[in-house]
Amino acid sequence: MPGWLPRAMVLALALIACFQLGSWAFHQLTGLLINVLIAFFLALAVEPAVSWMAGRGMRRGMATGVVFLGVMVAGAGFVVLLSSMLAGQIVSMVEDFPEYLDSVINWINQTFHTDLSRVAVQDSLLHSDWLQKYVQNSASGVLDVSGQVLGGLFRLLTILLFSFYFAADGPRLRRALCSVLPPAKQAEVLRAWEIAVDKTGGYLYSRGLMALISGIAHYVLLEALGVPYAPVLAVWVGLVSQFIPTIGTYLAGALPMLIAFTVDPWYALWVLIFVVVYQQFENYVLQPKLTAKTVDIHPAVAFGSVIAGTALLGAVGALIAIPAVATLQAFLGAYVKRYDVTDDPRVHGHRSRSGSSLLGRMRAALRRPDDPRAEVVPGPESDGDDTRDGSR
Repeated sequence: MPGWLPRAMVLALALIACFQLGSWAFHQLTGLLINVLIAFFLALAVEPAVSWMAGRGMRRGMATGVVFLGVMVAGAGFVVLLSSMLAGQIVSMVEDFPEYLDSVINWINQTFHTDLSRVAVQDSLLHSDWLQKYVQNSASGVLDVSGQVLGGLFRLLTILLFSFYFAADGPRLRRALCSVLPPAKQAEVLRAWEIAVDKTGGYLYSRGLMALISGIAHYVLLEALGVPYAPVLAVWVGLVSQFIPTIGTYLAGALPMLIAFTVDPWYALWVLIFVVVYQQFENYVLQPKLTAKTVDIHPAVAFGSVIAGTALLGAVGALIAIPAVATLQAFLGAYVKRYDVTDDPRVHGHRSRSGSSLLGRMRAALRRPDDPRAEVVPGPESDGDDTRDGSR
């Protein structure tokens, strides 16, 4: 046996063990890494506001706390308003359920000539076996739901804590990162960081502005139609339509349409028409003007990035896909060499003359030789002056 073979075998086994250990650790820490990634992008989003306050004399930690407090108050207010709307709708549905059940029973009695009563139907439902099993399963599932809620709260607190540290200690983090790199690489890292801050912050701020405009527009419509909970529905439409690209408007418009349908079915149709029209106005008029300097990427690229982000990281990937792609596009744009575009009609979508010349030759070849119209169309090599008829 060669002397190097045992050492090579031990080295290979050690590498395999290290790979297995690293793979196991990565899978165990996937949740933490995703939380850190979300916190990093959240810190990039609030970086312009924090830097603006810090530049006017406020301590950076205090500025970060003020920004995060405003975000949490706004989020809590939206959740409370949405919960009150849902609770009100559930209470109204429970109160109207006996009347709805009576109407259904009357229709069944008139249609099928039966003799049902609401009391008998309620007793049969209350004493049914499937209802008792459902109650037992629901009671056993309360602990699972409570565990998921507590886990979600702990994850939210973890994200907020990391994002607070990233935003408050941003300069210190950049210095620590640059201290282990040569000067040339330090400039590239700082430039990439600055682009990420601009694109992420610009994306969220432009989306927030469009959400405000969308919410106001839908509020005016819902208030004019007399749809209940118009302010909460307007906030819902504004947020969902802007932070879920391309299809967010239609997903957000489903809830106002449902509430409007309970008032009058025609109101739901008016809401649908307004949602479609406003989506076109936003795509072709509002969005290009607001996002031209912040997130200048093609809508198809944005939609594809959202699909890819969802496939990789789920809902988290859908949220951070667009600013990440915009950052990568802006960073790589400085290293791609560009040339002047030739003045060719095909660049502007016009057909070249060579195609029409070929078509003319084919038509001339199909005509009879004695046809006086048989004329050869000049090719691209001719000047168009020496036209020859078919007989010659």
